[in-house]
Amino acid sequence: MTRVLITGTAGFIGFHLARLLLRDGFVVHGYDALTDYYDVTLKERRNQRLLQSAAYSFTHATLEEPETFERIAGDFAPDIIVHLAGQAGVRYSLENPRAYLDSNLVGTFNVMEAARQLKVQHLLMASTSSVYGANEEMPFKETDKADTPLTFYAATKKANEAMAHSYAHLWQIPTTMFRFFTVYGPWGRPDMALFKFTKGIFDGTPIDIYNHGEMYRDFTYVDDLVRGIRLLMDAVPDGPETAVEGDTLSPAAPYRVVNIGNSDKVRLLDFVEAIEAEIGIGAKRNYMEMQKGDVVATWADASLLRNLTGYAPETDVRTGVKRFVEWYREYYDV
Repeated sequence: MTRVLITGTAGFIGFHLARLLLRDGFVVHGYDALTDYYDVTLKERRNQRLLQSAAYSFTHATLEEPETFERIAGDFAPDIIVHLAGQAGVRYSLENPRAYLDSNLVGTFNVMEAARQLKVQHLLMASTSSVYGANEEMPFKETDKADTPLTFYAATKKANEAMAHSYAHLWQIPTTMFRFFTVYGPWGRPDMALFKFTKGIFDGTPIDIYNHGEMYRDFTYVDDLVRGIRLLMDAVPDGPETAVEGDTLSPAAPYRVVNIGNSDKVRLLDFVEAIEAEIGIGAKRNYMEMQKGDVVATWADASLLRNLTGYAPETDVRTGVKRFVEWYREYYDV
């Protein structure tokens, strides 16, 4: 059985990926610091669900401790590493940039070092649509320049891509970077818009709507996202013979970058209205100006993902919002 080490399994995306892989018969080891960036209880409950599987084991530690990660990775001997851990959140990077330096740069370096030492078959790591920064031509393609990040968070993720390419070249580590587009769904992060809007509507408190709602996001349902990751695990970048139409396969390394998005931009006000319709309560709206570092729109060209795997995300926003609200009602008993 294929052995997969996933960093960030107590996190939103890591939890869903680990759950999918366990269902598909993989042996999974999770590694997570369980930081208090948001509700630790939510993270613990995700992890408790995973621990119900005999094929899942877990280490509670930070990636900034290289000796611990190298020891755990060496003992587990993964065939594949999926690195999802890191300091998330665009807005929090304005308040605490050092957290991004430590987690996203030092932590990622330690993961790459372990991958090098273990000679893993495939290293897959999370980047973000935020690397497209000030780009205005849409939909965003992986071949577009991504040299104008607007937040330190985005800058650290762009740095991760460059770091990973160098390691792929120097040590011939097959590496896939994926750029996520506004992921949402059950067990989501409390700092994300869907969670905050839903909580505000149920609590009867105002929700902050930036740029007066004239923003657009490529909302990607979490089950679609992790299915894309699962399929990319098999699309190992190697020589020119592994290239497909529109590929980002590097001419100097077994390395590629892939967008994972729904390929559909949704207006923020329409998103709010979908939540209101599902809950059956109107929101108290607090219209705000654009926030520093934010962008008006994101929109993915996911054709490379489709060419590599035959798959592309397709869950529409109303269906995804319905599933999230159902989970929220059950989890918080409202």
